[in-house]
Amino acid sequence: MQLSLLERRQAGEIPDTLLLLEHPHVYTLGRRGGDEDLLRGGAELEAAGAKVVQTDRGGQATYHGPGQLICYAIFDLRVGGLGPVTYVRRLEEVIIGVLSESGVEGHRVAGKTGVWTYGSIRPDLAPPLETGEAKIAAIGVRISRGVAMHGFALNVSTELERFDCIVPCGMPEVRMASIRSICGEAPDMEAAASLAAATFGRVFERAVKSEKPERLAA
Repeated sequence: MQLSLLERRQAGEIPDTLLLLEHPHVYTLGRRGGDEDLLRGGAELEAAGAKVVQTDRGGQATYHGPGQLICYAIFDLRVGGLGPVTYVRRLEEVIIGVLSESGVEGHRVAGKTGVWTYGSIRPDLAPPLETGEAKIAAIGVRISRGVAMHGFALNVSTELERFDCIVPCGMPEVRMASIRSICGEAPDMEAAASLAAATFGRVFERAVKSEKPERLAA
């Protein structure tokens, strides 16, 4: 679907398009990812109900699954005169905005892509993480003829133990967090998707028109 939309956006047939969704259990490897990023064999992961898929996005290995908000943006960077680095920084701004509305304090880490957190904006409701910083959202994009695809994955109520099977984003030491793991509760996925769409529109200064969601076969 992304490739079809990418070609249509490059041809000027459609406007910029956001796909907001959840995946079934799947481990994806980016252009810099390989078998060394899998701590369990592909057959073992598939036996546990998760596929392993090679993709053309940037980055290395990550996990996608229920409870994780995926935002794929088919976005023409040339319209706003955006470079790849500025575009990624704005995606991080979108994530930080969604987290703030959900009660979580998100931040960037110099030299790394994605969004991290120390915990809740309201320490009286949810204290800081006992073991320090954790990553809560990953970003991986591909840009072809000025149009971006792929995007970000935000852990809303994700099964975080699924990340134990890989080296997330090529960082063996990284810890993962979700809105639920920090606050004890999380918005439902439809509410999270609506919030992400509105925040994307604010950050990129675009009007966002929503369409009825579809349920696609796994």
